[in-house]
Amino acid sequence: MQIPAALAARRSGAVAGARRRLLAILLVAVAGLGTPSIARADALARGTAAYSRGDYNRAARELEPLARRGNARALALLGFLYEHGFGEPQAYPAAADFYAQGAVQGDPFGQAMLGLMYDKGHGVAQDFVLAYKWLDLAAAHATGRPRDVYARLRDAVASKMSTNEIAEGQRLALYWTPAAWEPAARPESRHRPE
Repeated sequence: MQIPAALAARRSGAVAGARRRLLAILLVAVAGLGTPSIARADALARGTAAYSRGDYNRAARELEPLARRGNARALALLGFLYEHGFGEPQAYPAAADFYAQGAVQGDPFGQAMLGLMYDKGHGVAQDFVLAYKWLDLAAAHATGRPRDVYARLRDAVASKMSTNEIAEGQRLALYWTPAAWEPAARPESRHRPE
């Protein structure tokens, strides 16, 4: 049976219109899925910009919601604010907690800062092996100038360590894998054999 040309044209026009509507709906849906990540990126950029301007209270306000949702960079930056008392009360244990939460997700800045906390014994027990581990991971995950800075910091910590302690720090870094975000991640402790 032959379909008249006018009916076939109308039917193909209806199909094409339905396809356009479906594509428009899919486009809106896909765009809507990307919005939260764009909003998070904007909040991170606003928080970082506020910090750069010295507006630490605003930086903390922008970063806290991201940190509550587990954004590794926001956690590390918020740790920095707590460590130095910028826009938040100075609190080494809170800073170490924030750094640890960012570090376990693989953020190089969080890893480096947690390594320095272990080096100094601020908010955590002083432990050069763990300091070496986190600074080594930061140097491995960073690029450019930060990588060089983290490597120099790692080497400075290594100058306080024995050969066996350096080997232990390297072993811990070698077998480390990033973890999923947990709201209550705590800095680790390492049990030394007596």
